Amino acid sequence: MLRADGRDYNVITLRPGAGARYSTNRYHETWHILSDVHGARLLGRLLWGLSYQRVPGTVVVIGPQHLDPNPFDAEPADPIALVPSHLTTLTARASRSLRRLLAAPATPDGTVRWHTWSLDPAVAELRAWRPGAAWPAWRPPADPYGVAIDRIGGLLTLRGSPAVLREWAVDVARVGDHPHRGVDYTYLGSGDAIGCRSDGEVQVFGDYHQRVSVARVSRREVLAGVPAGASADDVNPRVWGHNKTVRARRLPAVTA
Repeated sequence: MLRADGRDYNVITLRPGAGARYSTNRYHETWHILSDVHGARLLGRLLWGLSYQRVPGTVVVIGPQHLDPNPFDAEPADPIALVPSHLTTLTARASRSLRRLLAAPATPDGTVRWHTWSLDPAVAELRAWRPGAAWPAWRPPADPYGVAIDRIGGLLTLRGSPAVLREWAVDVARVGDHPHRGVDYTYLGSGDAIGCRSDGEVQVFGDYHQRVSVARVSRREVLAGVPAGASADDVNPRVWGHNKTVRARRLPAVTA
């Protein structure tokens, strides 16, 4: 339990030993959560379970213990907050307090049993659908009330009603079903998905961990050759280009 900005928050985090890893970035005016398929599956379960919570002030947070620098230029990731709009108001001041708490986590108050049994049938129903077949049972459009994806007080915040959280959960749980060159994604929030723009996106990579490792090395080597205090606009494009060199060094030598 956390008291911040005059409100009590029931903060739920992943176990320290949870194997999922995540990163974040902003690109093309869209906030991205980046991971592998395992991370997406877990994120889907977090969203689904959160949609059924009843305790006011509940928020799910993915904190530093489960974050990587992003797999493109190794910029630090923001902690991720999942917020049920019908239960929780997460202000910028409360978000800043929560971020400070995450930097030096205290002993947890207890363990939460996270039930998501009904997610699997919902995902299976959509996976079973094929073009030309009858669409799965009709569902009314998700309630858009309170939906927002933005960086608030240093947290990448995904906020939605129960219907929206469940809609996101099913979409996120299916990311990785149809990868193209090892990459798959789904849009979240509002915006023009047809025009390749949305407020949020979950993107997975088959080689996510390798990409993070390469970006770490590439950034370290680039920073060694630029003046101290160089801007991200100068550093990051160099890292993107240097990633190719770092990856090439890791390939096994080809002998005649």
